[in-house]
Amino acid sequence: MPDMKLFAGNATPELAQRIADRLYISLGDAVVDRFSDGEVAVQINENVRGSDVFIIQSTCAPTNDNLMELVVMIDAMRRASAGRITAVIPYFGYARQDRRVRSARVPITAKVVADFLSNVGVDRVLTIDLHAEQIQGFFDVPVDNIFGTPVLLEDMKNRGLEDPVVVSPDLGGVVRARATAKALGDVDIAIVDKRRPRANVSEVMNLIGDVEGRDCVIVDDMIDTGGTLCKAAEALKERGAKRVFAYATHAVFSGTAAKNIKSSVLDQVIITDSITLSKEMAATGKVSQLTLSSMLAEAIRRISNEESISAMFSN
Repeated sequence: MPDMKLFAGNATPELAQRIADRLYISLGDAVVDRFSDGEVAVQINENVRGSDVFIIQSTCAPTNDNLMELVVMIDAMRRASAGRITAVIPYFGYARQDRRVRSARVPITAKVVADFLSNVGVDRVLTIDLHAEQIQGFFDVPVDNIFGTPVLLEDMKNRGLEDPVVVSPDLGGVVRARATAKALGDVDIAIVDKRRPRANVSEVMNLIGDVEGRDCVIVDDMIDTGGTLCKAAEALKERGAKRVFAYATHAVFSGTAAKNIKSSVLDQVIITDSITLSKEMAATGKVSQLTLSSMLAEAIRRISNEESISAMFSN
């Protein structure tokens, strides 16, 4: 069996260290820095010839910097004769640009990134909760897209929810809401239907489902600015919801996210460490973070040992 080695870029060093601790190994010795002109500088300081190499790097903000770090690290490993290179990308950036709506003159950037990684020499990709599962088909190498839901579910079950309702913040998230509701014991679901009645009229948040006097759990794959999420929470409270919690795997938290969430009626926002939480977001007092390290460590172990990944979610 090839020697397994873990390396990390600068995107999520804390998560990488937690994964290494779970696997009882040390992170590999590599320098990922910048030249004076801002170009990415990578130096691998240990032998990786024939090794089973895993590079842990989310392509979150600064997206282009983190993506280039990953690409250059893959190239360095390939040139150092690594036996197999797996890119562990907890959060896959550019995933929202996955199609051309009505043949608009726009790129399919998710495909561009997939080609970039494939062409530079990655052998496999491990990621969590892709924004669109069809992105797996953009790659010319195997992609394991695992689910962060079990980590979130464990927290939901331990939170003491009273007469819970699982809420989808839009029509596109109904499948996720149904799966979560089933895992919580076939509880009810509700749907927030955001629509604009006509041009130049403010959006209306219509609610499908009964939430009065009940704890609401909004589930989504990611939170960006949090604007829609906060409006959904407000609509739920206006309809008599007792408490409103929001769960998401990826905490993008861009733009005015901190301001939006701090001033919102949300009781708590629960996210994972697929993206490092900023001090500004932590200071809101409404955000708590769960770790994906155990799940990712197990997936890495299974890949290295040629074991089934899907068996992790058989129950």
